[in-house]
Amino acid sequence: MRILFLSQRVPYPPNRGDKITTWRLVERMRRSHEVRCVAFSHGEADEAGARELRAMGVPIRTVPYRDKWAKLCALPLLLGSRPLTLGVYGSRALQRIVDEEIAEADMAYAYSSSMGAFLEPHARIPRVMHFGELDSDKWRQYSERMGPPMSWVYSREARTLLEFERRIARSFAENVVCTELERRVFQQAIPGASCLVLQNGVDLEYFHPRGHAPERGQLAFTGVMNYHPNAEGCIWFVESILPRIRARHPEARFAIIGAHPTPAVRALERVPGVTVTGFVRDTREHLRKAEISVAPLRIARGIQNKVLEAMAMGLPVVGTTCATQGVGARDGEHYLVRDEEQAFADAVSRLLEDAAERRAKAAAARAFVETHYDWERVFEPLDGLIARLLAQGGRSSRS
Repeated sequence: MRILFLSQRVPYPPNRGDKITTWRLVERMRRSHEVRCVAFSHGEADEAGARELRAMGVPIRTVPYRDKWAKLCALPLLLGSRPLTLGVYGSRALQRIVDEEIAEADMAYAYSSSMGAFLEPHARIPRVMHFGELDSDKWRQYSERMGPPMSWVYSREARTLLEFERRIARSFAENVVCTELERRVFQQAIPGASCLVLQNGVDLEYFHPRGHAPERGQLAFTGVMNYHPNAEGCIWFVESILPRIRARHPEARFAIIGAHPTPAVRALERVPGVTVTGFVRDTREHLRKAEISVAPLRIARGIQNKVLEAMAMGLPVVGTTCATQGVGARDGEHYLVRDEEQAFADAVSRLLEDAAERRAKAAAARAFVETHYDWERVFEPLDGLIARLLAQGGRSSRS
């Protein structure tokens, strides 16, 4: 069967959350099917990734994406009822490519609701809407943490995007989310629409405790640092939690590891004990130096790859409810969950003081992801989904 796969970014290399998932989806599908990709290209790194995909035998067509220009062009939508998302990721060029490619496809798979919009005109074939996040719920969370006027903008986006998500979810053959929690949110917001859980995994061979040589007092966070929940969480941690930890453990240091740090994140380097690395080729080198991984996110829903990767590396994790709720492990056994500033600081301090507890949490974390997050196991439902859609309405495979 021929599958047309749409994503906001070129799905290679798997070096950030959405690319990890999209590459794994493409890799799994192409074992038994012909997969062709259409994606926005966010610069030369994406173009290089597209060339690598073609070299591996995965056809891909891209359209350049210019973030600032796209956002500026979307502003007139504020005067109407369309969500800004559809303007920010709207593209006549990409729509033309989808219209051409879909003529030869047996099935179409869109990752993120903004990409699902390009499939709306094509109801003749089975379509899957994979909500990397239920974006309307994300904007709702943003609106609750912002003051005017952005709280109004985010509230409007949550409302208008939910109407779009409802329309698209009820017209596609299947909808996919990555956690049971997100399925509950989805079913409450869009009752009656079918929804399948396809959770993320972690590369257990790549992210492995071997070579772990921690430095005393080293704390670590990994993530793309122009993503608002990551930036907001790190700022909160440095301003409100780290000083409490350093009052008890002056040797404690915090490394913020990830590409594209915003000016506000860069400014955190002025705080004693804080390092902002920017882009690194291999996050494992920094995680191996850490005694503890922290995940102080206050806006999140799905499975956080940063948490899975730290657990796979054999690191004890202290995170918020938002950061850990999608993982499904047990607080106190596999990681520590704290939402209040002092409680978070106390949990980190306790782990810094107790090597035996650090080792126990690290071992339990690694064992948990080995059992529950192997990519081969977690993506088994994808094979069944494709087979079911083909049986229900896809044309005979041309493969």
